[in-house]
Amino acid sequence: MTRSTLLARLLATVAGVCLLAPVASAQDTIALDEIIVSGGLSPIGALGYGRAASVLTADDIAERGLTTVQSALRALPGVSVNGSGDSLTSVRIRGGESNHTLILIDGITAAGGDGEYVLSGLETANIERIEVLRGPQSASYGSNASSGVINIITRKGGEGTTATASIEAGAGTTATAFFARRDARGGVSLSLSRANDRGYDVSGDGGEKDAINRATAILSGDYLLTEDLKLGFTLRRSQEDYDYDRASFAAVDEASYIVDDPTLFADRDETTAGIYAEYSMMDGRLTHRLAAETTRNEQSYGGGPADETTTDALKYRLSFGIDGAVADASQLVNLLVENREDSSSSNPAYGREATSVAMEYRASLQSGLDVQAGVRFDDNDVFKDATTWNVGLSYRFANGVRLHGSAGTGVVNPTYFELYAAAFGYTGNPGLQPEQNRGFDLGIEVPVFGDRGTLDVTYFKETLTDEITDVSTGPGTFGFINQTGDSKRQGLEVAGQMQATDDLSLRLAYTYLDAKDPNGSIERRRPMHELALGATLRAFGGKGSVSADLRHVAGNYDTQYWGAYQTVELPDYTTVNLAARYDLTDKLQLTGRIDNAFDADATDVWGYATRGRAVYVGLNARF
Repeated sequence: MTRSTLLARLLATVAGVCLLAPVASAQDTIALDEIIVSGGLSPIGALGYGRAASVLTADDIAERGLTTVQSALRALPGVSVNGSGDSLTSVRIRGGESNHTLILIDGITAAGGDGEYVLSGLETANIERIEVLRGPQSASYGSNASSGVINIITRKGGEGTTATASIEAGAGTTATAFFARRDARGGVSLSLSRANDRGYDVSGDGGEKDAINRATAILSGDYLLTEDLKLGFTLRRSQEDYDYDRASFAAVDEASYIVDDPTLFADRDETTAGIYAEYSMMDGRLTHRLAAETTRNEQSYGGGPADETTTDALKYRLSFGIDGAVADASQLVNLLVENREDSSSSNPAYGREATSVAMEYRASLQSGLDVQAGVRFDDNDVFKDATTWNVGLSYRFANGVRLHGSAGTGVVNPTYFELYAAAFGYTGNPGLQPEQNRGFDLGIEVPVFGDRGTLDVTYFKETLTDEITDVSTGPGTFGFINQTGDSKRQGLEVAGQMQATDDLSLRLAYTYLDAKDPNGSIERRRPMHELALGATLRAFGGKGSVSADLRHVAGNYDTQYWGAYQTVELPDYTTVNLAARYDLTDKLQLTGRIDNAFDADATDVWGYATRGRAVYVGLNARF
């Protein structure tokens, strides 16, 4: 029996068990259709969305003590987070490479220029929600959305005046502040955060702690100038300095590979900004949105000159409600025209530009069937042009069971480093071709234990062609090639949540991934099994809560960059995080958390140590 057949049968078995479970009747359940902002060319209701998606809200983040974006993402199915220290963290969705996941902040590309956005000390403070779309999304978002999209949506505040502040101390110190003023026509918000993480020795030698210091400010505003015209803006600035350790290419074992070096440090400077105008006409049946966005990232090492990567985009979106106003239409058509320019100061002669046109059709039919379909054409001035597409279907039964499925294609252009590298032992390859991905998923979402919970099981399969990989060209030197053949990925994603009692909620996320290179070898840093179990108990007479989250990782392979450069399996590990909140008054809250409570050795990358047990205590205030 093939793994594909085995997974299909497992999906069918789980679905059958779920269908036999008691479900809530229509009159017993009130379903609130949450909006997924990143669901396509315009926001879409979650109940009718056919593609696989996960959403973490501000309440989820707060009650579980998730203080960084990477820790929040680790609890989601289909998402793998690992890195060489906390200052260089990569995110992979469904086995894709890290630059196959497009990361947005308030809908604006977080990485300037070409490749992936490096998650490091990015705090969850003042984040309203995190949306994760799994599977090819290039039809809506273009290059780098080949395996998925993560949109980090920051807090804007509700009507009236909002003012909050927090401070937390322990293995590091974090302080945040938020202010917003809004009325019925719009408002403005300002969020500030400062994190000083004392860190730990990434080399594992017991030497200098590799610290991360990060400051972030976000200013956003919007205003309804007339009943039909809305103007808005957002500006985000973030500065970070961090320590790191040196890799020794003369190493003979794991202990000698990463060497503690107190002299090494680096700086990052990030800017994202956007302005937009939205105009509605024909009683809301036709809407226009014009936006200009820019992203600037600077990276320097040891106080040397910074390399700057930039992205400038101009976007126009037209939305037409076929049978009514856009906000309420059961059939909707979106048209997007976009111009994007990327550049890098390290290679000023190799800037690139793309002009894109995308169309999307959506229908929500009375039969319970929802349809989303899109297509995009990218006219590239450097690489060959690309056409991508996707389609999503969702069908809801009267008993609450929902079937969902999607299929699509994605594309990823080579990065500047892959094309033109001349540092760290790497030499670029200007002849590289874009990577292309195609995939599909099939899933079922079932109410379980009456109306107390849901279980969603999704099978996915994706095929990547022309995968770009690094190859050894000699002792300590590397280059890049497009691999011949197909890189195949398939797996199973399970997500569940249940309100076990009035005070106790449970959650589950599991991913099985089978990711292979064209030659049949296992892809590196893509665990075969990732399991997350969590529980939150409302406690202290309703004044607070206690949460526990367990994460187990197994079947993770990585290359040992010493000796024979073998790719071997890393040790399995299990970590447990604890968090608690208690309302001292109606405006002051005490918080506490313990990360890696049992001090587990949780290695994600050969040679790099991970943080041990860390304890934090904090205060949240509302004014």
